[in-house]
Amino acid sequence: MASDGLVVESSFSSSRSPGKAKDYSRTKLITGVASSVLSFLLLLVLLVSGYSGDLATLARYTSGNEYVALTLFSVAIGFLQTVVTLPLSYYSGYVVEHRYNLSNQTLGRWMWERTKGMLISLPLAVGVLIVLYYCLSEYESWWWLPVGSVLAFFSVVLARLAPVLIMPLFYKFTPIEDGSVKQRIVNLCGRAGLRIEGVFSFNLSKNTKKANAGFTGIGKSRRIILGDTLLNEFSEEEIETVFAHELGHYKYRHILIGMLIGVVSTFGGLFVTARLYELSLGWFGFSSILELSALPLLALWLSLFGLVTSPLGNMLSRRHERQADEYAVRVTGNPRAFASALRKLATTNLSDPEPHPWVEFLFYSHPSIAKRVGMVEALGV
Repeated sequence: MASDGLVVESSFSSSRSPGKAKDYSRTKLITGVASSVLSFLLLLVLLVSGYSGDLATLARYTSGNEYVALTLFSVAIGFLQTVVTLPLSYYSGYVVEHRYNLSNQTLGRWMWERTKGMLISLPLAVGVLIVLYYCLSEYESWWWLPVGSVLAFFSVVLARLAPVLIMPLFYKFTPIEDGSVKQRIVNLCGRAGLRIEGVFSFNLSKNTKKANAGFTGIGKSRRIILGDTLLNEFSEEEIETVFAHELGHYKYRHILIGMLIGVVSTFGGLFVTARLYELSLGWFGFSSILELSALPLLALWLSLFGLVTSPLGNMLSRRHERQADEYAVRVTGNPRAFASALRKLATTNLSDPEPHPWVEFLFYSHPSIAKRVGMVEALGV
């Protein structure tokens, strides 16, 4: 939703250690990977076993309308994926967060937040699937081109509307009144030539002891959001340097670059998966790209493309983060405060300060905290 944050997550507890940080990071990584693997295996089992065909037949029997059948079939697949991955989601999102004293959620609130997310994403996902199926039927082998165009347009619209329509469904946003913190932020924006619609605080503490800050939205919906935990627990100098990092993303046009690369990646991914999809239909006994039961195969190829290209996206993201860190030091002239903020965030967020190089390469969108602090301190010499 066109938001770019420092990933300034923290729980303000004094009982933190490098060992706990590594355990927490390892657990979250393993459960995340395991959830993705389970989703992949479910689709593969449905294809190999023929159950995908049974679900498609049932969907068509329930409704003679092809698009209603598509919706029923897709919802059924999504329900199965939710059921299969729910234990891991519960363990990672609720049990682990409470075990390490990072969550403020009750079980009921955790379930409600997930339910809200699904209720919002379901109609959006169904809409995209209907467009996809229409393009498959109308444009055949060229379906990827109009679908890519629709997705690119949709991403821009979503980035524009999310801050004012979707995000308030999850958090309460309150304009920050005049004060020294706001003045520091306004001064930084003025020096950067950035016009903003407002500076807002949001009640992140209802769910977590973590903190976050960043830009969200584009055009007239562009705004600065600061978690209440960040405002309450960080010094003004630390908040200023954290925000200056966000401002660096704006100055270097990282959001625009990310959107453009995302569009190119979308078209490239759809083109590649379109070819692979057609070539592999016969592997599972399908004869047409329009068969409902074949759509999980398309989802598999899209997942594999994302898996292969994700490390490349992370490389670019880490480069952008380094540039934003440099900008924060330069524009504030306060490397001490920024290094202090990074250390605090690393300690309280249980971030692994020095992950294995391959783990960082494959999964980290930000450089490790040890590298970031080292670079900030070197710039301040």
